[in-house]
Amino acid sequence: MQISVAYALPEKQIWLELSVPDNATVIDAIQQSKILSLFPEVKLEDQKVGIFGKFCKLETKLKEGDRVEIYRPITADPLTVPRRDTDDDEESE
Repeated sequence: MQISVAYALPEKQIWLELSVPDNATVIDAIQQSKILSLFPEVKLEDQKVGIFGKFCKLETKLKEGDRVEIYRPITADPLTVPRRDTDDDEESE
């Protein structure tokens, strides 16, 4: 079956199309893609993965056409980043 695996950094993105066995899981696809050797900083025990923007487990079975995504960890603490006031944006339009 045909699927794809995607990973993106601010400066570099990769999207690989693969043919995997019908019973393949997310971890199978990631391992087959070789993304872990291309991006050694990826730590699947710490990072979330998903299919088409929805979180899933590494053991999730894939379906034809799925796009496996490896998500980067959050680099900024949401509690310390200044909140953007949406009212100000509407006034400037």
